[in-house]
Amino acid sequence: MMNFQGSHILSISQFDRDAVSRILQVAQSMIPYAARQKRCHVLEGAILNNLFFEPSTRTRISFGTAFQLLGGFVQETVGAETSSLSKGESLFDTAKVISGYSDVIAMRHPEINSVAQFATGSSVPVINGGDGANEHPTQALLDLFTIQAEMTRFGKGIDNINIVLMGDLKHGRTVHSLSKLLSLYNNIHVTLVAPKALQMPDYIVDILTNAGHKVTMTDSMAGNLQSDVIYQTRIQQERFSSLEEADRYRGHFSLNKEVYQQYCKDHTVIMHPLPRDSRPEANELDVDLNDNHNLAIFRQAQNGVLVRMALFALTLGVDEKLTQYEKPVTWYRG
Repeated sequence: MMNFQGSHILSISQFDRDAVSRILQVAQSMIPYAARQKRCHVLEGAILNNLFFEPSTRTRISFGTAFQLLGGFVQETVGAETSSLSKGESLFDTAKVISGYSDVIAMRHPEINSVAQFATGSSVPVINGGDGANEHPTQALLDLFTIQAEMTRFGKGIDNINIVLMGDLKHGRTVHSLSKLLSLYNNIHVTLVAPKALQMPDYIVDILTNAGHKVTMTDSMAGNLQSDVIYQTRIQQERFSSLEEADRYRGHFSLNKEVYQQYCKDHTVIMHPLPRDSRPEANELDVDLNDNHNLAIFRQAQNGVLVRMALFALTLGVDEKLTQYEKPVTWYRG
């Protein structure tokens, strides 16, 4: 079993199935605190520095929320232009300084491998909140937690499921990291629905096939959405060389109520890492699905708090101490 205490969380590749199971188990134990049924102040006095050098809403706020729910304090830096990186300071030097002010650091940066580079200078655990088009490990873990929770409703687990990954699979770091996690499980059929120019990178496909999974690659939704889970992604406009290039592919794989009824099973769960692009020219996940109980995107987002709470507890070595630091909730919860 991986020794989490004091460790950086940089890549899905550092986990085996036992380590992932432990993260999901601890995340499950966080439900009473995230639901405000109880309070937990096990990290009282600890400081998280949230360093987000690339735009983020859900990831940044959920990291902060997760830490505060465990009793800690949160400091935030948003945008490289507001930091000394804009003055030419290296990631290593920044890490040396900021880690002296912190007990743990969550970081997002637009350059591939930047968070790992930063971690070499940090004296405290660093958690990767996304490094360019490379990886987004905490998103993949919350996605897996969501798949497990949703499949439980139908008496299934993660093994033996059929899953569709659809959209911009070339640039989508969430589907890259999720695919790596799925490779730890058994007998999964993965269908990759994307334009040929935006298909999954070959090395990710190799990871899935080498794990013994069946992989189907297609550029058509018709006949390919009969699955347990559809994981839809948006066109990653920020990863393209121009807006015109991104516009070439926008709106090609729009999932709406009509498509769902025509091509999906009655119980197919719909996931999306958010934000979904609801502009008419894109609309990859239509609001006419909002009343579909199998639309799991908002449960998925809430699960991010649970998983990030678990990672803080594990890396700071308090995962076995949670119940010792419980208190009742004293405010009104509607």
